[in-house]
Amino acid sequence: QVQLVESGGGLVQAGGSLRLSCLASGSIFSSFRINTMGWYRQASGKQRELVAVTTRGGTTNYADSVKGRFTISRDNAKKSVYLQMNSLKPEDSAVYYCAAGPCIDCGPDYWGQGTQVTVSS
Repeated sequence: QVQLVESGGGLVQAGGSLRLSCLASGSIFSSFRINTMGWYRQASGKQRELVAVTTRGGTTNYADSVKGRFTISRDNAKKSVYLQMNSLKPEDSAVYYCAAGPCIDCGPDYWGQGTQVTVSS
């Protein structure tokens, strides 16, 4: 099994920055089952959506709404994935979830508990 724990959420003014971190634990971090790690978000009253994902090989995929503002990175040695969020907008406010799975198109098999990001106008 894999456990994912997020940190770094909080309250920030529009235009500000936050960095989310996700630490994975468990013995299969290097396995194909978590080749892809990434971030999803769910705003109040809306469906959960993909924000950014990255594979162990470095392939990344971003939602159009965050391209140019958010950067995903991964440190396999530290069993961690990060999301640097710049130029934040009120519409970025949501619960952000770390997730992991075998491939970008597969969908996650593992989820973190989520961390709240609130952007004030």
